Amino acid sequence: MGFKCILKSRPVGLPEIEGEKKMPYIAPEHRLELDGLIDQLAHGILTQAQKSPSDAAFAGLLNYACTRLALKIVRHRFGPMRYWLIALVTGVFKNIADEFYRRVAAPYEERQMAQSGDVDLYREYIKEIKMGSDPGGDCR
Repeated sequence: MGFKCILKSRPVGLPEIEGEKKMPYIAPEHRLELDGLIDQLAHGILTQAQKSPSDAAFAGLLNYACTRLALKIVRHRFGPMRYWLIALVTGVFKNIADEFYRRVAAPYEERQMAQSGDVDLYREYIKEIKMGSDPGGDCR
């Protein structure tokens, strides 16, 4: 049974499955509208974080703000929580994390490896993988 069969009616804004609708990207004119609001929220988070002695205080505040924003939008747009909303919001947060890692953390890690050196065992595994060797066979 496909995903389409589970939903009785397609919720407004949910992209069609099987390529019928493309995922909406944010047009530049809409970004400008949101950027001012995001800048205000960022300022509020930074102001609260500066009251803490920990440099990492912003992490909890950022988590709270993102969580509350997602829940507020879901509540006002769709009402009660449903499984497909949980899956959709979870996917959005996962994509945010993956994109942040790919675009920020991975280049940072590459630079740090170039400066400090890599873990030696990674080189061994990578060499084995590239050579196609499997000393333990498929059963280990």
